[in-house]
Amino acid sequence: MTTLTDLIRTFEQRWPLAQAESWDAPGLVTGKTTQTVARVLLTVDVTAEVVQTAIDGGFNLLLAHHPYLMRGVSTVSEETAKGSVLANAIRGELAIYAAHTNADIVVNGVSDVLAKALGLVSPEPLVPGAIGGEGAGRIGLLADTTSLGEFAMQVARVLPASASGVRVAGNYEQPINRVALCGGAGDSYLSNAVAAGADVYLTSDLRHHVVQDVREQAMLNGGTPAIIDVSHWAAEWLWLEQAASELRRIHSNVVFEVCDLRTDPWDFVVTQ
Repeated sequence: MTTLTDLIRTFEQRWPLAQAESWDAPGLVTGKTTQTVARVLLTVDVTAEVVQTAIDGGFNLLLAHHPYLMRGVSTVSEETAKGSVLANAIRGELAIYAAHTNADIVVNGVSDVLAKALGLVSPEPLVPGAIGGEGAGRIGLLADTTSLGEFAMQVARVLPASASGVRVAGNYEQPINRVALCGGAGDSYLSNAVAAGADVYLTSDLRHHVVQDVREQAMLNGGTPAIIDVSHWAAEWLWLEQAASELRRIHSNVVFEVCDLRTDPWDFVVTQ
């Protein structure tokens, strides 16, 4: 019999809470630590649909990447979305735990998994942390130089489909070998990618002026780095199976499954 306490101990060994960013809110969202856990569903986001899917599937724990109560909440009234979802989880005896920035930075964490999936050879942290091999983002070389267009298509093949697809700023034919990336929202590391001499920087949630300024400066520096913007959900979803695989080896009597619901908020685009 495995309790939630047993699993939390493993989570916090693998993704220490102390290594999370100061603004972050990982950890246990709801649930009783003494409850027995036999089935765990892994997801990027906590949504009403994900919670109901977990309850219907007989799961005892929802292991999410994004903390559900990241910002201040003044009410959990069931007239609000947050309150309704939490009430449903509690009634369904579904615990919720989040591993966020503390899971981004580790070896085989979010950015590391993304880097390896895209073929980077021996990727290293873009911004090294206090522990060797850990840190924000990743940077590394591809096995062979390719064009920006071909690399962007490789990104599209590796990531799960999303309405927003893969947006690219740069010349289709420009050569790409040195790749920097950050799974999730990584605009704060753009300057690190530039300083590291990356040919391209891949991340999510990039804004108009941020990209424009970097590309204007890039025009004075031979066109690098090019910029690739992908779905936040898609970039982080790849990590779930890696996490599930690690947890299966440690807790062989617990079922760990990856949620296949697309929680990207965008439903469709109209191209012009």
